[in-house]
Amino acid sequence: MKAVVLAAGEGTRLRPLTRTRPKPMLPIGNQPLLEHVLEAAREAGIDEFVFVVGYKRERIQSHFGDGDDWDVDIEYAVQETQLGTGHALLQAESHVDGNFLALNGDRIIEPSAISAVIDERRETGQPVMAVTRHRNPENYGVVELDGESVRSIEEKPPAHTVRTDYINAGVYGLGESIFDALRETDTEGELAITTVLREHRDALRAIRFDGLWLDVSYHWDILSVNSRMLDRLDNDGSGSGSAETAAVHDRATVVDGTALGSDVRVWPGATVLPGTSLGDNVEVGSNAVVANSVVLTDATIGDGAIVRDCVVGENATVGPNTTIEGGEADVVVDGSVHEDVRLGGVLGDNAQLGGAVTVSPGTVLGNHASVESGAVVAGWIETDAVVRRG
Repeated sequence: MKAVVLAAGEGTRLRPLTRTRPKPMLPIGNQPLLEHVLEAAREAGIDEFVFVVGYKRERIQSHFGDGDDWDVDIEYAVQETQLGTGHALLQAESHVDGNFLALNGDRIIEPSAISAVIDERRETGQPVMAVTRHRNPENYGVVELDGESVRSIEEKPPAHTVRTDYINAGVYGLGESIFDALRETDTEGELAITTVLREHRDALRAIRFDGLWLDVSYHWDILSVNSRMLDRLDNDGSGSGSAETAAVHDRATVVDGTALGSDVRVWPGATVLPGTSLGDNVEVGSNAVVANSVVLTDATIGDGAIVRDCVVGENATVGPNTTIEGGEADVVVDGSVHEDVRLGGVLGDNAQLGGAVTVSPGTVLGNHASVESGAVVAGWIETDAVVRRG
């Protein structure tokens, strides 16, 4: 069975990081989100993929190519304009024949859940979707069940109306008839797969599972999902660990639950604590501390800097003795206030923090923004902005 992976979106809530890369290419444990999805599906027995790409698609295509590095075959379909998951799926029609799997390219899921959807589709021939429980179901597609059948699907309903904690896990077992159904569906705005599935819910079956399901919707999710995956790698014996070319000084400390990419350099007295991924060619200066952070390729952490609960963009610089203290903050995204989320800060690609800068929890610094030495920054700082002391 072939898998259609929907990976065309930008992820606007994750700007500025998604200004230069599509959301599925955000790193988790030094691997793109989409790579985790591919590996889970491969473990479930899938070896043929169609990636539906769109926004910044060259980043995906250059990384994955034809799939040879993963011993799979990858084809590409293009969604030129992002008009919803249903519209994205339609772009893959010419690439599939018979039963197929459809799944989101930005959600990490247990391979066993994928296998169960495949088996159910093959056995019954009916449309199938995976569902799982979530403590905040109102943030997703809420699914009401009647035994093993889906009674209703409602996208992000008001919290006070939610009567179940089951959500749509974003894995579907489908057949070619879905394409005609998508074409025949009238909708205003974006066309979602669930719009069609709602209209055919009498035949829609649910596969319940309670295993791994991780979603990245906001900046702080990058940190929590990264930490979860590093723990998982340590616990299953495969280990997160360090690339062979990573160089850690004898007087530096790098603990378990971390990942170090190629050519990383960790200098004397530096400490790298759990939940931290350092991308290729990252440098951590003497006596610096990095904890629960995702540091992208070519970034530099200066001597004596403290970086906690932070996403540091590609080629960004944290100056010497700068403090990103970490902890909880109230963060506004798209006009909504998210209270007490754990986010020390986000530094966009090529952002520059001078020496002895203080970054308040919840700060987001745009791409190419710079902060003068000794300044204190808080809130959202625009792309290319210059923040001066005083």
